[in-house]
Amino acid sequence: MVRLVMILLGVDYLRTRWRSLQRIGCVSLLLGMVVFIDALDGALYFPIMPFAFLLLLEGLATLAVAWTGMGGQRTLRYVKGLAFCFAAALILAGHHHGHFILSMIFGTLFLADGLLQIVSARVVRYRTWKLAVIGGGVEIALAIFFYQPYPTHYVGTVPYCLGLGLMFGGWNLLLLSTRVRRLVSNPAVASGDAEADVASSAAGAAAPGRLAAVEWDGPPAADEAALTVHVWTPVGSAKGEARRQPIVDRYIAAVDRNGVISTGHAALESPEGIYISLYPGVEIDRSPDDFARLLRATRENDVPGVFQPDYRTEAKAWCPSTVQVRIRNYDPARLRRFWDSYRQDTTYNLTYRNCSSSVSRALEAAIEGASARVWGGLGGWRPFLRVITTPELWVAAQLRKRAATMAWTPGLTLDYARALSMLADPRPSGWTRMARLAVRRMVRSRQQWREEARHAQAGQQGADDAAAGALRE
Repeated sequence: MVRLVMILLGVDYLRTRWRSLQRIGCVSLLLGMVVFIDALDGALYFPIMPFAFLLLLEGLATLAVAWTGMGGQRTLRYVKGLAFCFAAALILAGHHHGHFILSMIFGTLFLADGLLQIVSARVVRYRTWKLAVIGGGVEIALAIFFYQPYPTHYVGTVPYCLGLGLMFGGWNLLLLSTRVRRLVSNPAVASGDAEADVASSAAGAAAPGRLAAVEWDGPPAADEAALTVHVWTPVGSAKGEARRQPIVDRYIAAVDRNGVISTGHAALESPEGIYISLYPGVEIDRSPDDFARLLRATRENDVPGVFQPDYRTEAKAWCPSTVQVRIRNYDPARLRRFWDSYRQDTTYNLTYRNCSSSVSRALEAAIEGASARVWGGLGGWRPFLRVITTPELWVAAQLRKRAATMAWTPGLTLDYARALSMLADPRPSGWTRMARLAVRRMVRSRQQWREEARHAQAGQQGADDAAAGALRE
């Protein structure tokens, strides 16, 4: 999440506020430790019932406005609202059962995430895989802590989770403040060339300034200039009829009736003529026997790669992309600098340098400072608060973490691009949209009433005229 905040707000915005970020991080870290330790002795000073009511209120409010969202935003709001209401109901139910169910849920989530991180790290073997294994071990230890009843017999589940959240959040703020303190350019999208990075930072002042709009009602129109992420899903690009395997064929690969594996594809296209689509120069044998070996992010799996010339050529040679994600708020200059540096190396690796990782890195370079361009006019800390309170930031951070510990796939890139599109091109909040709809309905109702009154008056006038004519006759 630290890197995403750096990408969305830009280094210039964060560097001027590093001291405040550091103080807030320290306070959050200490407060989390106090809340966590307080729950260990079973005598809770944490106001758990008021917290449950606030959680329930937030869940109900989210459900009330969830229908106003667009596409995935609507689904995310429903999930968030239902999760908050369910957790609040378990807390308010009290007794042993509610706390026990919450502990089992949190413990299972930590256990599943930790095991997945360890297994994927050992299979892929990327550069920092040992650190990922340690992180997975910590998550498994937390899962065991939630599973066993000592020392509070599950009564301290909510304070434990809140304390851990505050501690992790404070630690992330400390990392963020430390990283942006002396940065000249953004390492999250750095090219690796010191001179190019300095030039990128110097050219940042010439980048597009604040946008006139701060939110949009939907995705860009078909005739509107926008950055486009093309995704060929594994199922949609399979040569034969795919055998459906939920989750696997969405995020990893699809297998057709002949046993041929399809991993899908991803590409990025800009109106300025940039097209980023990395493909192996020679076809990789993706049979089930060799596929596990090819997943390792090691040098022996590097092969020469080829960048496709443009979307029309690639779609004609293969098939049109299955899904497209379009983003208005991007920086063409930063994307151009990234592309000029990235295309110098045509190495292809199925795990760490593939079509999806290329598109994800290019997308991050293109939207650097997007939130600052949109909300910079709000001033002060409001842009930072708008970013960290947007649910899509958490979703994008989780997707990025999963891709970093496993591998970027077309499915992960698709969801990542959708989440980033909500952050770069923010949609109206639910309450704002509801207010607009209410005003529009009131205006339409008043117009309808006036029309009905006008027709009724005209009808009455016609009836009176007919009656007057009949009397004269």
